[in-house]
Amino acid sequence: MSRPPGLGTRHCQALMTFSSIVLDFSIRSNLSIGIVAMTDNTRPNPSLPVLPWTSSQKGIILGSLFWGYFLTTAPGGHLSRKWGPKYLMFAAMLVCAVISILCPFIALNYGWFAFSLSRVVLGLAQGFLLPSVHTHLAKWTPLQERNRTIAIVISVVTMPIAGYLAASSWGWPSIFYCTGLCGVLWSAVWLFVGADSPESHPSISDREREYIITTRIGSSSHSQTMKTPWWPILTSKPVWALTIAHFSHNWGKWTLLTELSSYLRHVYGYNIKSNGLISALPHLCSLIMMVVFSWAADFINSRDLVSLTSSRKISSTIAQWGGAIALCGLPFISSPTSAVTLLTVSIALGAASYTGSLPNPLDLSPNFTGLVLGITFGLGSLSAILGPSLTGFIVTDETNRDQWMNAFYVAAAVYFVGNAVFIWFGSAEVQWWNDAEKVEDETEQ
Repeated sequence: MSRPPGLGTRHCQALMTFSSIVLDFSIRSNLSIGIVAMTDNTRPNPSLPVLPWTSSQKGIILGSLFWGYFLTTAPGGHLSRKWGPKYLMFAAMLVCAVISILCPFIALNYGWFAFSLSRVVLGLAQGFLLPSVHTHLAKWTPLQERNRTIAIVISVVTMPIAGYLAASSWGWPSIFYCTGLCGVLWSAVWLFVGADSPESHPSISDREREYIITTRIGSSSHSQTMKTPWWPILTSKPVWALTIAHFSHNWGKWTLLTELSSYLRHVYGYNIKSNGLISALPHLCSLIMMVVFSWAADFINSRDLVSLTSSRKISSTIAQWGGAIALCGLPFISSPTSAVTLLTVSIALGAASYTGSLPNPLDLSPNFTGLVLGITFGLGSLSAILGPSLTGFIVTDETNRDQWMNAFYVAAAVYFVGNAVFIWFGSAEVQWWNDAEKVEDETEQ
């Protein structure tokens, strides 16, 4: 069936899911800028006290969100299929927004441990959001638009805003207030315009609904009532390969994301405002490369130039091995400009993962996308705890460049090993257990 002309209801849904990921990412990652301002003596707002947190405590704080995230991604994926993603996304975002607004009060009055616990609760809520977004995308995204839609939905650049807010007279609490209030606003809008699927949307045109349904490969309109194939999923080699790929990707991504601001501040002396801009430069380049990679992947896949499995593995290799090579080059340069350039290259190449391992749950099982993503992202998110925490223990002196290099070497090694496993065991073929009838037949035999 031909694509309906112009913008349609699916584009409105994509815009809302995009903005949900923007806010999810902002609420999750703005602490990497905020924690520099919270513990920096050169604060623009003298009425705010300097928080006396050590390097290891900051590492624990930066990784604490993922303890909660790890616990709820798999339940979030399962429940988003059973109940539909709309109301789970609404509730998860609202809780995230409220916790974000409360963060400054907790940090200023109850210390680093209580602040870490608030981040764990934040992670519990965020664990429901991303699997629900992917369940939503599985129902709303035609195959021909999949790479572009997923890349656009997940692309985010917010650090310049965080840097300006931290350097303003309002101080670092404004980072949490702004993202929290935006989350409340999103929740209100989503309640009225969001829908679980084209079949349940009240005003979508018949032509667009039929177009989406006929181009969804392997996705059943009755997936909510299917029996969950727990054992086949948990014993699937491609699922475990994807889990390891997510683990390695998250290790490098979140080590750089959470520690880059501190590295630039303490090794090269960048102030908070310029730090926010420079920390955002790699992610701005990543956004540009994300568009390039997604269009290239859709072009390659639509013309069958290589198999979808090969396409996913090539993209993952560019992201992880390319990023590892860039990190390994850091010890050989000494100027701040060269350091920022290499870090920018490493993070920008990581954008290829948005057409590599990240959309792979949708390839493996359109009917159980949220659950597969919840399992693989949940276990993979452990590295987002371990990476920043280990960096906090490796880098005991934040002005010591050699200690930072050791942390970056570890990230490069994890990148390399994780992608090697994905190349060897990964797949982009729809798995047999995606079909409920085949699972029942296999069980009976």
